[in-house]
Amino acid sequence: MAAQPQDVPQTETIRFTLDGQQIGAYADETIWEAARRHGVVIPHLCYKPDQAGLRPDGNCRVCMCEVKGERLLQPSCWRKPTEGMEVSTHSERALHSQKMVLELLEADTTDTAYVADSRLDHWARALGVGKPRFSRREEPQPDFSHPAIAVNLAACIQCTLCVRACREVQGNDVIGYALRGGESHIMFDMDDPMGNSTCVGCGECVAACPTGALSNAGVDPTRQWAWQGQESEVKA
Repeated sequence: MAAQPQDVPQTETIRFTLDGQQIGAYADETIWEAARRHGVVIPHLCYKPDQAGLRPDGNCRVCMCEVKGERLLQPSCWRKPTEGMEVSTHSERALHSQKMVLELLEADTTDTAYVADSRLDHWARALGVGKPRFSRREEPQPDFSHPAIAVNLAACIQCTLCVRACREVQGNDVIGYALRGGESHIMFDMDDPMGNSTCVGCGECVAACPTGALSNAGVDPTRQWAWQGQESEVKA
């Protein structure tokens, strides 16, 4: 019987500086992934590394970092480090961007919470983001037509995690993204009520959603967010 190939341990081939400390990164590893391995947790919403098959997309802009010598901030979940690069995730500019994005996203959602502790709420507390200063959008009506999944797009931040979970992980391709600008929204099939769509109720989208916009049917949506600004342990 032929010998089975063994996994070859990865070697850190890239050295770069992260928040003043020199660390190593694997080939094809992103700044976010290298930072996480070295104990530096960067805010993130449109990337959920603990859910198999969900690639980073770099579209929520919560994980922005500052690269020395570059004019624009970079999404750490998508940008890869290079030899000698100097990266800051806690500079004044990077933190200002992270907090502003979180505040804008909080303003784009409702005060009603659809899960016990959404990832959006968690990061807003962790970075000390209080009640948004911006006016809220008109809230979409809830959709309770599906027997297993409740749809509350008032809480949607359009991170597209549910789209990727449905399309790329499960291969069902039920959830899509419609229109542009202020009219853009998540849709099911041809913008049908979820209960009338071809959704099979696998729950992959619910597991991916960071705000409870898609949640298990029957979850109590009455808990209101308390704007206390208390500190919270940062989760990976």
